[in-house]
Amino acid sequence: MREGSLEPPKRVPIDWQSPEFYDEAALEKEMRRVFDICHGCRLCFNLCDSFPRLFDLVDAAGERELEGVATADFKKVVDACTLCDICFMAKCPYVPPHEFNIDFPHLMLRYRAVQHRKGEIPGFWENQLTKTDRNGHLCSHISGLANWGSKTGNGLTRPLMEKVAGVDRNAALPKYHARTLEKRAKSEKPEINASAPAYGRKVALFATCFSNYNNPDIGTAFLRILAHNGVEAEVVYPGCCGMPMLEHGDIAAVADSAKKVSAAMKPWIDKGYDVVALVPSCALMLKFEWPLILPGHPEVEALGKATRDAAQYIVELAKKPGPGLAPGLKPLEGGVTLHISCHSRAQNMGQKAAEMLRLIPGIDLKVIERCSGHGGSWGVVKGNFETAMKVGKPVAKQAAEAKKRYVASECPLAGIHVLQGMERIEAEGKIVPDRAPHPVELFAKAYGLND
Repeated sequence: MREGSLEPPKRVPIDWQSPEFYDEAALEKEMRRVFDICHGCRLCFNLCDSFPRLFDLVDAAGERELEGVATADFKKVVDACTLCDICFMAKCPYVPPHEFNIDFPHLMLRYRAVQHRKGEIPGFWENQLTKTDRNGHLCSHISGLANWGSKTGNGLTRPLMEKVAGVDRNAALPKYHARTLEKRAKSEKPEINASAPAYGRKVALFATCFSNYNNPDIGTAFLRILAHNGVEAEVVYPGCCGMPMLEHGDIAAVADSAKKVSAAMKPWIDKGYDVVALVPSCALMLKFEWPLILPGHPEVEALGKATRDAAQYIVELAKKPGPGLAPGLKPLEGGVTLHISCHSRAQNMGQKAAEMLRLIPGIDLKVIERCSGHGGSWGVVKGNFETAMKVGKPVAKQAAEAKKRYVASECPLAGIHVLQGMERIEAEGKIVPDRAPHPVELFAKAYGLND
C-alpha cells in the first residue's frame, strides 16, 4: 500500500440512485472509515471549519479517539462543509486512484442527500434561498425595494430577515438589477471586430443566475471583450446550474436542471459554438459535477466538454495555438489583488484569471489562492456567517496589506465577503474598495471597453 498518491485526482460517478447510497448504516460505516483516515493525516486542518471540528471531536474522546465520537456529532462536521472541493483537488493524498478512495466533499453531499430524503433539510426558508431564478425574476422587477431591504445596516428589515429566514443581519447580500444581462444583450450589441485574429469564432454565453440578475456588468464586460476580439456571442440562459440545491443534498433536482440546460445548449454546440460560463461555481457544475451525477448522458457530457470558464476562454484565445488577442490593452493604475476562488481551483485548469490579467501590460498583480470562507448561500446563514468570516480572515488580511487599488475575485460572492473581512481588520492605511470586480471587468477596463 502506498503512503500517498502523486497521481492526479480522479473522481468517480455519484451513485445517488442506488438504495445503498441512502442506507444510514452504510453511510455511518463509510464516514467512520474516512474520518479515521483524516484524523490520522490532518493535512487539511486549515482549509475550512469541517476538519477542526472533526479533530476536536476526536481529541475530546481521549484514548477512544473516533470510537468515542457519537454518530450524531458527525452533523457538526458536515454542516461546516461548503463543497468547495479543495481538499479533494489540492490537499488530500488519498483521493482516487489511491486505494483509500477518499472523496470528502462527496461524502458530505451523501450525508446531506440522506437528510434531504428524510425531510430534515432544507427548512422552508432555506429552501427559498435556493430558488435563484424565481427570486431573481421577482426582485429584478422591484430592484430598488429589494436592494433597500437587503442592505446591511437596515435596522428594520435585516433583523426580520434574520429571525424569519435565518439570514445573518451582518452578511452583505448581492444586489439585484432591473436590466438583467438577458435584457441588456437584446438591446446592446457590440460591433464585432472583423480584423481581430479570433474573427469567426462563436460563443454561447451561459449567463448564470448571478450574472443575469445580480451582476450583469460581468456579462456586459465579457461580451465587449469578445466583440473586440472578433468573437460573435449569444447570451443563453435556460436556468440555474443547481449549485444551491446541491448544497442541500437535492441531487435529483440538480439532475433535472442538468437535463434541461444541456438540452437547451445542445443546438448551440451542434452549430459549433463554444460555451462559456461567467461564474466559476456554474462552470464547475457544467464541466464536472453534472457528468458525475448523470454519467453517460450524451447531452450532459457534450456540454461538459464544450464549456470553458470566462478567464480560461480568454487565455485560450491568447495562447498558441490560439488565434491571439486583438491589440489595445493598456496598463491599469494602482495594482490588482486577485483572489483565486475555490471553484476555479477545483476545475483543475490552473490560475487562469491570473494568467489573463498578466496579459495586461505592466500589471502590478498580487495573487491570493486561499478559500474566502463564504461558500455561496452557506456563508450568509446565521450560525455560518461568523465561521465564514473566520475562515476567510487570512484572505482579507492579505488583501488589506497589499493596498492595491482593485480587489478582484472570480467568485462574485467571495469578492463581497473579502471586502467585508477587510472592513473588520484594524490596519493603519488599509484600503477597502467600494466593490470587488470580476477579473474580466478589469480586463475590459484595460481594453478601454467599460463605461
